[in-house]
Amino acid sequence: MRITAVETIRPRIQPNLLFVRLHADDGRIGLGEAFFGGRTVESYLHESVADILLTTENPTPEAVARTLSSYTGYAGAGVETRGNGAVDLALWDLVGQEAGLPLVALFGGPVRESLPTYNTCAGPGYISRTTRQRSDNWGVPVGGPERWDDLDAFLNRPAALARELWDEGIRGMKVWPFDQAAEATNGTDISAAELARGLGVIEAIRAEVGFEMALMVELHGLWNRRGATTILQALEPYRPYWVEDPIRPDAVDALAALARDVDVPIATGETVVGRRGFLPLLERGAVDVVTVDVQWTGGLTEARKIASLADTYGVPVAPHDCTGPATLAACIHLTQAVPNGLIQETVRAFLRTWYAELVEGLPEIVDGRVGATAAPGHGVKLLEGLAEGDQVERMVSGALGN
Repeated sequence: MRITAVETIRPRIQPNLLFVRLHADDGRIGLGEAFFGGRTVESYLHESVADILLTTENPTPEAVARTLSSYTGYAGAGVETRGNGAVDLALWDLVGQEAGLPLVALFGGPVRESLPTYNTCAGPGYISRTTRQRSDNWGVPVGGPERWDDLDAFLNRPAALARELWDEGIRGMKVWPFDQAAEATNGTDISAAELARGLGVIEAIRAEVGFEMALMVELHGLWNRRGATTILQALEPYRPYWVEDPIRPDAVDALAALARDVDVPIATGETVVGRRGFLPLLERGAVDVVTVDVQWTGGLTEARKIASLADTYGVPVAPHDCTGPATLAACIHLTQAVPNGLIQETVRAFLRTWYAELVEGLPEIVDGRVGATAAPGHGVKLLEGLAEGDQVERMVSGALGN
């Protein structure tokens, strides 16, 4: 197999997303994607990666991952890592298509028939404009909430949202009612009023649907140890399924100390890169659930190794997905194939809006559970004609159609 063209597509509907299509000499097309700073990742791919791919004989995921490992940028989910992750995902898609098998089969077959899911309570416009994780990038419409705006709902109507999700068969939900308090103090402390306001969201959900709903509380790494300890200790009576990223995961000692001081599970990992990034967290007992982002960690090639490493330490994986439809599909193939796969994150606000407007072949969630599709590769493809339409911007290195 040879790559004849590297094609990048930026949809106007989601400016942070970049699709990457690798065209093979036998007509197959592998789809990958990068999320955050799509235009910048696009420049990196065409300036630094395309020539390598176009001149490599039989570009396999492992070999290309080693070749593209950059001298700088490898320690964080920066442009190089996100771009390389998109290429890796597209290569795995090609490998699956060539074998005529879904990725879950290439990875050794499913360990379980389906996976439980949870709904991250974002809205359709969540983090769509910049790479900042702040409330001014939440995308809540100024004129009032839109359909599927679960972010506005959990802040203002948490009980009603919890009931709606429960009635849909969804048995897990993730909310972040403390972020604005963190922004007010740079995460150093939280006032009694702000703590009570955030806990009010949690209490309303528990009062409406009880403890059978797996309730995740996201803190986005915005707190230092003092503020995080206050929040996590206050959350203990509500028995969260986990608290995610209470402290930045590169503060390993602080996170390990926090884990000793509180009685709630701690999840972390979406911004952690590679096995070497996860190893100190696992060694120090600082993480109870690994939330690796398949794309931001450099691709499926590295994510599979991280899952195996976590399993060595008896820690489950629950891959992050707020980053695109092909990534979601890849996450499901991975999580379903590893023995320590716990649960799969989904965002119904994305699945029912811009995911569905851009691709076909998405896995279907039924009664809160999901399984990988049987299509070769990861199974997701761009909608017919999307790449050639006027709702995207496109760049090509190499020759299409060869």
